[in-house]
Parts: sequence; structure tokens; C-alpha cells
Amino acid sequence: MTARWRRSGILAKEMTPTRVNTISIERVWQILLRRVGAIILVAALITGTALGFSLVQTPTYEASIKVLVGQKITGDTNFNTDISDLQELTLTVAQAVQTVPVAQAVVEQANLPAQRAEAVLENMNVEPDPGTTFINVSYKSSDPKEAQLIANTIGQVLAQKISEVSLGANGITATVWAPATLPDTPVSPNPVRNGLLAWVLGGLLGVVLAFLLEYVDDSWDSPEEVEEVSGLPTFGVIPRFEPRQATGKTGK
Repeated sequence: MTARWRRSGILAKEMTPTRVNTISIERVWQILLRRVGAIILVAALITGTALGFSLVQTPTYEASIKVLVGQKITGDTNFNTDISDLQELTLTVAQAVQTVPVAQAVVEQANLPAQRAEAVLENMNVEPDPGTTFINVSYKSSDPKEAQLIANTIGQVLAQKISEVSLGANGITATVWAPATLPDTPVSPNPVRNGLLAWVLGGLLGVVLAFLLEYVDDSWDSPEEVEEVSGLPTFGVIPRFEPRQATGKTGK
């Protein structure tokens, strides 16, 4: 049976600060090995909770389109398009995508309920492709067909809206360069990723718990630890004896 030693009185007061200040890598390793059960338990609990939460979530699918912003040049004109100016116009067009008029037109063209206009804006994501005149538009939905339909409808509505306000020989154009395809894999939840992140987080919390338990524990586990903390050699160990229960017989 492993013997344990209790700190008491003046000896504990003198040794406790030294124990904290002189902790070594070997001592840290010993703590981790002794508390490995608690570390694994915490990591397993957090990982299981994260996996369970991921499995009960509704899958979300994402469909994306790529829109090319250009400039229409008609007639015998010597007009030269500056690419930097066109890139600035691309940023303006990207801002126009996430607006109420576009969302309302998408709802009407796709025959969606009227109250879906706000939902279209919430589930839409627009990002200009830096250094180009492309705009990436994506839409998320629990139904993959709906995600594809709304993403493509956004591109069609955007092209119509830009053509209406860009009249003249050198009007701005927005063309759907790459239409949305039917997504076959949900973007969320991701049980594998969530499980790995939860395992790492649980392991870190388990290590913190191990050192916390070690801090509140007021006993030593070996004579070597007593020597390490006190700086004095151990001359002997007095084991703990459990009293035997009386058998009821009287010895002669």
C-alpha cells in the first residue's frame, strides 16, 4: 500500500512555499501521470457533449455563385476601361447585393413567402474577390435545393438591377460567371472537427484540473517528494497501521 504523509504545523508552513517555487519538469510529469484519469474523464465528457450537440443540430447547406462585374462598351468609341476603377465599382456592386430591394426581388422571382425577405438577407453572404472584379455570393439553407435556387436567383436579380441603372454606351454589367450547383455535403455541423476541438479543449481543462487538485491536496506521495521539498534526507518512514478488531477470544 502506498504511504502518504500529511503536512502539519511549522513544517507545513515552511515547506509549502518551497514546494510551489521549486516545481520541476519531473514533478509536473508525475502530477500528470497521477491525475491522468481525471484528465481523460474531463476530455471525454466535453468531447461527448460536443458530439451530441453536433448530431442533434439541423444540417445546413451552402450554395455559391460567382458574379463578374464588367463594363459594356458599344459603338465606335475610344473609351478605355481602367481596371482599378472597375475594381472600385465591383465593391459598390457587392454592397448593392445585400440590400432590401434585391432580397424582395429574389422573394418574388423565386415565389417565396413575403416574410422570407429578411431571411434571405440573413442567410446571404457576399465577398468581393480581392484584386479582381469577381464577387462571391453564397446562401445557406437547411434544404440544399432551396440554397441552390436562391443563390442562382440572387445572381439573376443582381444582373437585372444593374442593367436597369446602368444605361448608356458604357454601362456596368453583372454577369453570373459560375452558377450554383446542388450542394451534397452540409457545411455545418461538422462532428469530426467539433469533436477534435472539444478533445483538445477538454484535455487542457483536464490538465488545469489536475494541477488544481494537486494544489488543494495537503499530502505527499513518497519519501523522495518530502526530500525534494524540504531539502533534507529521509531517515525513516513510519507506516500507518490499522487497528485489528477484537476476535472475542482470550489468549492464554
